[in-house]
Amino acid sequence: MKKTFNIDDELFKEAKEACGATTDTETVHLGLQALVRHAAYQRLRALLGSEPDASDVPRRRERPLPKRRAG
Repeated sequence: MKKTFNIDDELFKEAKEACGATTDTETVHLGLQALVRHAAYQRLRALLGSEPDASDVPRRRERPLPKRRAG
């Protein structure tokens, strides 16, 4: 999708350096991904403590792989 934006040059330069992007498109893409992840994190964080009577969920642990013998 093509869009035209007016973005502050210095802000865009800082964003590009901060995320390590090599192109302008990659900079925008990574910035939007970060924004979506942050919003999801904030929604999850808002749920913290919302169920005071909830019990802990048992965690599933992977069994360690058997060790191989050298030889």
